[in-house]
Amino acid sequence: MEPKTLTNLITGILDEKKGVDIAALAVGDMTIVADYFVIVTGTSNTHINALSDAVQEKLAKEHAVLPRCVEGRASGWVVLDYASVLVHIFGKEEREHYNLERLFPNSAV
Repeated sequence: MEPKTLTNLITGILDEKKGVDIAALAVGDMTIVADYFVIVTGTSNTHINALSDAVQEKLAKEHAVLPRCVEGRASGWVVLDYASVLVHIFGKEEREHYNLERLFPNSAV
């Protein structure tokens, strides 16, 4: 699946599950880690896990796309690695602290 298409699917799923302040960043020209970062805030640990589960389940069932790995389920910052797209699901404090958007200025999609 094309990275941009995957990014759009992920942002749609996060929006359906009431993710807060969803941002998609095109980072491919600035890092070799991924083509896109999707960043979202969850309102609680339960919401963070629900957002993570929703992305994984919908992409697996409807598109046969699985993450390479999932990290941080108990930390307030879950990362879903879809190779070309990294999904960062933060708690409010963690997102403010790490502020990934400042690392990639002018990259919003």
